[in-house]
Amino acid sequence: MHPTEVSAAQILDLDYMRALISEILRVPNSQIMVFNFLGASKDTVKQILPIMHEIAQLMPVAELVDKKFTWSVGREQLYFPYFQIQDSVYQKGVQLEMNVDAKVIENYQTQNVIAYLPAKKKCKETIVFTAHYDHLGRMGADTHFPGANDNASGTAMLLTMAKYFKEHPSKYNILFIAFAGEEAGLVGSKFYTEHPLLKLKKIKFLVNLDIMGSGEHGVTVVNGTLFKKEFDLLQKINKELDLLAKVKIRGPAANSDHYWFTEKGVPAIFIYTMGQNSHYHDIFDTYEELSFAEYADITKLLIEFVKRM
Repeated sequence: MHPTEVSAAQILDLDYMRALISEILRVPNSQIMVFNFLGASKDTVKQILPIMHEIAQLMPVAELVDKKFTWSVGREQLYFPYFQIQDSVYQKGVQLEMNVDAKVIENYQTQNVIAYLPAKKKCKETIVFTAHYDHLGRMGADTHFPGANDNASGTAMLLTMAKYFKEHPSKYNILFIAFAGEEAGLVGSKFYTEHPLLKLKKIKFLVNLDIMGSGEHGVTVVNGTLFKKEFDLLQKINKELDLLAKVKIRGPAANSDHYWFTEKGVPAIFIYTMGQNSHYHDIFDTYEELSFAEYADITKLLIEFVKRM
């Protein structure tokens, strides 16, 4: 395919783009449109992205990028391929040859995994620990995404919490949920909130665990601004026990499985570690890259948090 490169200014010139598209479509399947908006402002990029997706309905398109590739699960399939190409390897005007073999599996079935520990004495309130056990899997036959930090580490912490509270029963009932389909758009947690086995109003508090593999720089608490009382308790415990370098507050974000619970009125936070590991949604997120520097201290923090709730 012969590449036709367009700049940010050209993309936003609708008359120019209409004329260009008409010309390209005269010889179908011969060209790929290459979008180069490197250096454009965030506002400009927001304007461009919908246009790109519209054009991808008509012909193959490619986007030049200058950042690390990250991959996410797709839930739809375009008629024509939409590529990203690192600008460091792209040569303007050089013909591109590509092979694509992709399909969407409709109604793919997976499942959440749930465990329950009753309180040491009869109690109506339940603390919930959650983590997603899915990751990205494979891209083709050769490319594998291990997902060690995101989120084998969170699943490990979920099991650590289950082991501890089985051996040391809490004053609260404890529910553990390992969610499927998080990477496909928080699918497992959404399903649970719509079909709860434990009524949502019985949940006293929910702690979602995602990316637990480092911690050299502390942890971030998403929804900390919404549930300030609980965030302050985490900070107090951390200071008293001298555990983590920092317990950082963050506002609401739809970036993990806590989200649908918060939307349904369940008090919930999402905790993730901050540290030296920068591998995210790539093939380098392996066990060997994890330090688990603060895994033991995070365990202590969470256990004490439940005790003082």
